[in-house]
Amino acid sequence: MVEGWISLAISYALIAVKAFALVSSLGFSGEAYSAGDKLSKPAWVAILALGLAAQLLLRGNPLSLIHLAFTIAAFVYLADVRPALAELTRR
Repeated sequence: MVEGWISLAISYALIAVKAFALVSSLGFSGEAYSAGDKLSKPAWVAILALGLAAQLLLRGNPLSLIHLAFTIAAFVYLADVRPALAELTRR
């Protein structure tokens, strides 16, 4: 019973992280991605949108391989891409 609640809590946390990353990626211009020497805006939006869709539509273990791959992508965006884009747009 406890394992079910833990899995549900992890799922909701990952949905929140992936949704935040997706919304954040939409807020920067395509030129910022190019200037920051990152993947293009459409590429990041597609990766993050697919990750969120997979998390919402595919039931089961939130730590399965597909969920882990998209979770890592979301964390890479949040830890590397987003700070670089924010630095470029502050100037």
